[in-house]
Amino acid sequence: MSDTATARSEGDERTITGKAIRLEGVTKRYPGQQRPAVDGVTLEIPAGQVVMLVGPSGCGKTTTLKMINRLIEPTEGRIVLGEEDVTDIDGDDLRRRIGYVIQAGGLFPHMTVAQNIAIVPKMLGWDDARVKERTTELLDLVSLDPDTYRDRYPKELSGGQQQRVGVARALAADPPVLLMDEPFGAVDPITRQRLQDELIRIQHELRKTIVIVTHDFDEAVKLGDWIVVFREGAHIAQYDTPERILAEPADEFVESFIGSGAGLKQLGLQRVRDVDLAEAVTARPGDSAADALARAEAAGHGHVVVVDERDRPLSWPSRRALQRMTSIPEAADPKTPVVGSGATLNDALDEMLVSSAGAALVTGHRGAFVGVITVEVVMAAISAVRAAASDAMAGAPVGTNASDPAARGSDG
Repeated sequence: MSDTATARSEGDERTITGKAIRLEGVTKRYPGQQRPAVDGVTLEIPAGQVVMLVGPSGCGKTTTLKMINRLIEPTEGRIVLGEEDVTDIDGDDLRRRIGYVIQAGGLFPHMTVAQNIAIVPKMLGWDDARVKERTTELLDLVSLDPDTYRDRYPKELSGGQQQRVGVARALAADPPVLLMDEPFGAVDPITRQRLQDELIRIQHELRKTIVIVTHDFDEAVKLGDWIVVFREGAHIAQYDTPERILAEPADEFVESFIGSGAGLKQLGLQRVRDVDLAEAVTARPGDSAADALARAEAAGHGHVVVVDERDRPLSWPSRRALQRMTSIPEAADPKTPVVGSGATLNDALDEMLVSSAGAALVTGHRGAFVGVITVEVVMAAISAVRAAASDAMAGAPVGTNASDPAARGSDG
């Protein structure tokens, strides 16, 4: 099998702001090592798509990522960004044109949030007014209130907030390419899920070219338009869509790497936006609780969704709770189960289980409330996936696999 993979980009009406990346025979050799860390990888990453690099520890995925922005200099080969060969240009200049995100955000502790975000724009000579406007725009994009967080220091932020600032900083100069090295590996599972949802939302809006290294195949399935499965030396075992890799792994190595339960991993491909959402009665802080209660009773709903001036959910009081209120409170309830429309059904179910609720609120563009997903809808989808996986197992020929490389999404 060669190490060449050519990605296919699907049509989309949204503007693509990313650039294609092409690695041509890129190799990295370290002195004293018998084998190269990366051995002649050729890889085409389409503009405006998310490509996940996965593989066993030490396979060369992080080295490959860092050679794209030349944090690690390749020993051989070419790197092309858009139509420009960037193999030999100044490395610092290249890195100002490519966003880079690492675990825990990599923020400078002695700088405020605004100062961290402003680093690259300042290097590029932006004036103060433009930098401030961009900082405000980006904090809003990553769902951090600018007035609240602009002047805070990293030590005053949670791990998830630091990671959001790290993403904002990487996007500060509006780069066409964003590289992310295990970006969510240092946070707890719930925060990780929400940061993944945030990235899906941001990418839906911006259409950058994003390359992410992860050790978590489920994360690769959730985030990736394409997945590259590496063997040792960054030899490509398979480069394909998550759907094809799950349904048709190229060989036993890929099948082993995916692990058991590939059929149920298909649930990670199904998004909240793809199922029917229930409607809800909404109210705003300061509204009459009696009026909200009456509307909920008339609609036959057990709760009311309280939203702010931008339609972002704050709380989800029951009719019983409303009976004890005079007016709708402004305070946000951190226990309110919320998932983004780009979240997977697995994520929605996790949110419901953690909150002990039989449903979750769904948000869309910039966190605006769009509807309610119920546990019944998720369980019906799980049952359908189980049935499909069972049928596939029953109908599979024993002891054979696809012989046509094209049918497996292989590069031959």
